[in-house]
Amino acid sequence: MNVSVEQRKHWHLNQYNRKNIMRLAHSLGLFETTACLLARRGITNSKEAEKFLHPKITHLYSPFLMCDMSLAVTRIKQAIASGEKILVYGDYDVDGTTATVILKKALEVVGASVNYYIPQRLVDGYGMREAAIDKASVEGYKLIISVDCGIRAHAVIEYASTLGIDVIITDHHIPEGELPAAFAILNPKRPDCQYPDKNLAGCGVAFKLAQALLLEYSASSNHLVSLLMIAAIGTIADIVPLVGENRVIAKCGLAELSRTNNMGLRALFDIAGVTGRQITCYDIGYRIAPRINAVGRMGGASSAVELFSAPDLETATQLAREMDEQNVARQRTEADIIGEIMGQLENTDEFENDRVIVLAGERWHRGVIGIAASKVVEKTQRPAVVISIEEGLGYGSGRSIKEFPILEAFDSCRELFEHYGGHSHAAGLTLRAENIGELRRRVNEFAENFLAHKEPSSAMEIDARLGFAEINQDLMKEITMLEPFGAANPMPVFLTENVKIVDGPNPIRERHLKFRLSHCGHILDAVWWGGAEQTINFSHEQYYRLVFSLAESSYISPKHIQIAIKDLSAM
Repeated sequence: MNVSVEQRKHWHLNQYNRKNIMRLAHSLGLFETTACLLARRGITNSKEAEKFLHPKITHLYSPFLMCDMSLAVTRIKQAIASGEKILVYGDYDVDGTTATVILKKALEVVGASVNYYIPQRLVDGYGMREAAIDKASVEGYKLIISVDCGIRAHAVIEYASTLGIDVIITDHHIPEGELPAAFAILNPKRPDCQYPDKNLAGCGVAFKLAQALLLEYSASSNHLVSLLMIAAIGTIADIVPLVGENRVIAKCGLAELSRTNNMGLRALFDIAGVTGRQITCYDIGYRIAPRINAVGRMGGASSAVELFSAPDLETATQLAREMDEQNVARQRTEADIIGEIMGQLENTDEFENDRVIVLAGERWHRGVIGIAASKVVEKTQRPAVVISIEEGLGYGSGRSIKEFPILEAFDSCRELFEHYGGHSHAAGLTLRAENIGELRRRVNEFAENFLAHKEPSSAMEIDARLGFAEINQDLMKEITMLEPFGAANPMPVFLTENVKIVDGPNPIRERHLKFRLSHCGHILDAVWWGGAEQTINFSHEQYYRLVFSLAESSYISPKHIQIAIKDLSAM
């Protein structure tokens, strides 16, 4: 296939109504640049801006706006009053793990007898299974509450009913046709749910049920705050849009994480090297979440749940170390599999005409095939499905580009699967190995029709022009108010023209480049992460157009502003 990664992105500079920007900036006492960033996010008046810049826990919606919430709370209250045992049925990724912790803790606060079950990825696969329901029945459970799963588990939920078990589903995945026959279904994506925010993560939906229970039992607000920081981890890790209620959860939760007394989290922060400073989205995404995810990817996720309730620092430290060791093992396994996959892509033309890349290998570790699929998408700019074949079955993960809903592609050939489900652009599947070829044909046929008149968008979105003279600590403080950055609230990107290289490029660890850049007499340090891979002939005599974000160096005291280069072209 010989896939090239050298395709340079187009740039798209957003335009604004100057009068409106000046009016918004004046009303808020902000720089025009900050007002442009707010406008780019659809914020056009001071009331909206105030809520966005300063989210508060009081901005959370009433949980009882969610369809079936009152029904779910009533059933849980009945279980508590009659001494019934409640089982929280979780999932093994960060979203499912944090959702399990949130609901378990909330139920304990209000006096429930509660335990949890998280399937093992390599034994049970994704979602609810009849074997787990059988075990719950034998152990005397009459109420199961799912978190981050269940919305497509029609047969399993019907089976639970035959055993006299009520199931309350809390999920955020897209429903398929008719809803399961559960006692109650909490999912803002169900068609008849009028909840104002449709973008909650699975842990966010569990948090709303926890919020409702704490309100119903008049529990201390401190309990809600402690759950908020756990919801922030799952919300950020699940890469849901960080706007609306998710922004409240993420921003307020991050503030709490930085001062938490939870021994498990403190031990994990220490292992991850983030102790003693403000916890950021980057810390969650690249240091905390991978360690929580690793135990679910490589085996069972129970130790991650136990970490949050560790009785002492010694136990917490031991659990955190185990998670760190699992993460190292995950990284090694991931590197081996991705190397094999990339070798296939680079050394064959087999996939050259495919709209969707479908790759399969014998016993690729199921815990990392989702990451591998993401790497294939990044390299090829095409949707990808990576499948591990084990004893006649294929276990796959699909990832996609913005323009293509891969779950719809799976819907179009659902008869091929034993199980499947997920999100519009990230989904999992199980199928017979002999159906993999047909899957490749069918999803490519679907993609050919769907993408016939669409070209993948590789444009780099630029928020505003920004000269070096305008960059200072006051502007940085305002930009920081827009954090946490993530999906639907990306880190701001700026454009400056007529930039010259004063010093560099100097290599950093072989892959990155460091510069000193000048614009209209103002000089700033710059780093281009991955810049050594670029095929550009840099010259100190040349003027450049520069696309960049702003950052503060954390390695020099006092902190100073530096540029993070996104792209660069000669003028």
